[in-house]
Amino acid sequence: MNDIDQTGNFDSVIRKHPFLAEIAVAVRVFLGQIADSVTQFKASANANLGPLEESLDEPLRKLKASIIEQAAQQKSNSIPPNCPDCETKLVQRRQVSREFTVGGGAINVKRPIGFCRRCDRSCCPADRALGLEGGYSPLVQEMAALFVSKVPVAEASVVMRRATGIALPAATLDRVVKRVAQKAVETRKQADQEARAGGEALARQSVIQAPETLIILMDDWNIRERSHWGEAEKLRKKGEEPKHWHWVWTGTVFGLDKRLKKKGRAKISHRGYVATREGVGALSEQLHAEALRQGLGRAKRVVVIADGAAWIWNVAADRFQGAVQRVDIFHVKQHLWVAARELYPDPAQAAQWVKKMKNNLKRGRAGKVVSSLEEAAKELPGPAKGLVAKQMAYIKEHESRMDYAKGIARGEPIGSGAIESTCQQYQCRFKRTGQFWTKEGDEGLMCVETFWRNNRWASLFPHAAAADSSKN
Repeated sequence: MNDIDQTGNFDSVIRKHPFLAEIAVAVRVFLGQIADSVTQFKASANANLGPLEESLDEPLRKLKASIIEQAAQQKSNSIPPNCPDCETKLVQRRQVSREFTVGGGAINVKRPIGFCRRCDRSCCPADRALGLEGGYSPLVQEMAALFVSKVPVAEASVVMRRATGIALPAATLDRVVKRVAQKAVETRKQADQEARAGGEALARQSVIQAPETLIILMDDWNIRERSHWGEAEKLRKKGEEPKHWHWVWTGTVFGLDKRLKKKGRAKISHRGYVATREGVGALSEQLHAEALRQGLGRAKRVVVIADGAAWIWNVAADRFQGAVQRVDIFHVKQHLWVAARELYPDPAQAAQWVKKMKNNLKRGRAGKVVSSLEEAAKELPGPAKGLVAKQMAYIKEHESRMDYAKGIARGEPIGSGAIESTCQQYQCRFKRTGQFWTKEGDEGLMCVETFWRNNRWASLFPHAAAADSSKN
């Protein structure tokens, strides 16, 4: 420490950069702590780098907080006392000190607060300029959103503190993330409106090069919500069962050129995601906007693939007119298996028949499958005949959506595996044991997660523009 104090070079640097004079003491303390930690590390024969790294974390955070505090104070001093919304000069101004949580810890900043007569409210211009609205820095808000979007709040609080040194109790963390989630929903709405408006508004967004063929998939899954908190028993006494499970509507979009074969397996290098609890109408709007960002307006061919649910074809007809509609071949195969078990009690015969029918489908012979079912069902007793007839009706209904031969020839998917996996990925967070949600809570957090998956994280946190979150 004394050697550092006697070094003339350090003082010379401070004289050249006046800002450093404000944090000189903190820097000197930090350098001394580095020297002590390294000395102890070298003296301990059995210590690996773990203790050294651990011992440097706290000094680094304190130095970081000192730098941030001084920089924030200097910028606050330079901000005009005008309303950040209408720029009217504030009246009844006063300097107020407040503690904020930043990546390095807690800091105190004095900033002017005043009243805007035009907006009829009090405001603090510096908080808006510094991104400190709510009492937490942009980095703290980002880390809170990122951790909670991956693991439950209580666990996120512990893991975030260990990984980043940012200490937020679970209740505080929950409050911070709810604020971010509200911002995410508002940002998504505005971005989708701009995408649908097209032109320059769409061009400003993250639009990929238009593909020759655009693939769109949709599906839904269930999430558990506390719809009737504390009223379950009352409802049951009335003969009503509480509704805890609700639908989440999900979609994914990608250009066929982004679907690559690696080791015999198809992988998608880039795609867009949509997930919402707000209904089929909301999915329709959000998916259309995402498809536009993925090149919908310039794609020569659009293919919608799904499991056969009527709501999906309605969305396809409404938002993606002229698109090829294709029913997922694996769902068709499930119906074939139901029929096969009635037609052939021997499992080997049933498997052989299903294989033959699947091959017919892949060759564009859906009519032969229907004929085979009609012929085989003639000899069945009543209940079995009815069950086979139900499977046959499904195939007849979707026969026009079974252009598998053309799809295979074009290198297009004939199954809905991409959306099945998408739903499962979202469920990994939202369907953990013991997880109950509110509609506002799950919608907000799904929105945050979708910004991350779509590699548009910087739309929520501009400071993260250099980060690549696409490899999630």
